[in-house]
Amino acid sequence: MLKIPRPGRVKTRLARDIGTVPAAWWMRHQTARVIRRLARDPRWRLVLAVTPDAEGMASRALPPLPRLPQGGGDLGQRMAQVLRALGPGRAALIGADIPGLRPHHIVAAFHALGDCDAVLGPAADGGFWLVGLKHPDRQPTGLFAGTRWSTAHALADTRPTLPGRVAVLDDVLADVDGLADLGQARP
Repeated sequence: MLKIPRPGRVKTRLARDIGTVPAAWWMRHQTARVIRRLARDPRWRLVLAVTPDAEGMASRALPPLPRLPQGGGDLGQRMAQVLRALGPGRAALIGADIPGLRPHHIVAAFHALGDCDAVLGPAADGGFWLVGLKHPDRQPTGLFAGTRWSTAHALADTRPTLPGRVAVLDDVLADVDGLADLGQARP
């Protein structure tokens, strides 16, 4: 899941600390790093879920990978739409702003989906860096409903909306929201 890295439209909290152009530059390069790390792995198919929809589908700022529009709504509604569009079979969503994300984290998530219906990767700020479903095409009504996004409650709010048995991964990773996060980020 990613926003096209345009100044003023991406990483707005980080932009308040460092400016809109440097924030967009960081996001563009961070997105490229994540894609390089994950795209060549034959154990999964990487699909870019982009917003804004029309610009994201046509953007040359992203590598030539399969793309899906995120659609409208809040973050939870967009994530539910993307998961549903991925169809049957295990699927996991990640953000592109997780510098510490490595292929072994994705492997762990898909492994957890062998025994569970859903998986979450906990973030240091109380949110999550990954959400996965064993059957995304059969997601429950109300998936992500009531989640307080961009707060320390996001993971706790999301967990009860997920179907069946939920696994929480051991690795706590950090996303980059502000300047303090940049200093702690591991590229």
